[in-house]
Amino acid sequence: MNDSKLKFKRILLKLSGEVLAGEKGYGIDIDILKKIANEIKEVHHLGAEVAIVVGGGNIFRGVEGTVKEMDRAAADYMGMLATVMNALALQNALEKLGIYTRVLSAIEMKEVAEPYIRRRAIRHLEKKRVVIFAGGTGNPYFTTDTAASLRAMEVNAEVILKATKVDGVYTADPFKDRLAEKLPQLTYIQVLEKGLKVMDATAISLCMDNNLPIVVFNLNKTGNIKRVLIGEKVGTIVRGK
Repeated sequence: MNDSKLKFKRILLKLSGEVLAGEKGYGIDIDILKKIANEIKEVHHLGAEVAIVVGGGNIFRGVEGTVKEMDRAAADYMGMLATVMNALALQNALEKLGIYTRVLSAIEMKEVAEPYIRRRAIRHLEKKRVVIFAGGTGNPYFTTDTAASLRAMEVNAEVILKATKVDGVYTADPFKDRLAEKLPQLTYIQVLEKGLKVMDATAISLCMDNNLPIVVFNLNKTGNIKRVLIGEKVGTIVRGK
């Protein structure tokens, strides 16, 4: 397929650590990792420029650390380090498929990742390398959702693809409430007013201020990333009026 047929040519894919853990709930599920890498390879071969932000919740969740009387800033830094581990695992899986990949970390660690520099990240994307952003924003008290919104705007991504375990945003948890209804389209204001768990409020506000659409979709369904890129109606889209 020619990249002129793609609805979105430069995307930012937001992957939570929990997605990488699969059914185990912790650590990295190698089968899930390979599946995600193959999905990314498919859209990369279509001509899409792919940036990724990974979470670290499968290894360490900073917010949970505060409950156990750990200093919030220290816990958040530990969570950022966990995202680097996930980024390196994803890089390895992609490069085994022949996809040139770069990990850029907001926390400097030259031996394993490049430091995050905006122009360098854009140049990698222009050269058709998959770019994985690790280390969150590099600051405590900010989630990887916020990092995804920030990085998407910095590299001029056209959309954020928020990968989840369900096929969009619902009025309630569809796993717990059989009467939960899927919401195919939402505005940023509706997400904030209803307190819907799409991304955190800071991330949503950043997207709203810059009119950056968010597509929430089920990563477990093979081919969904491609479907979004070619313009099919998948999941829930969050945008302005």
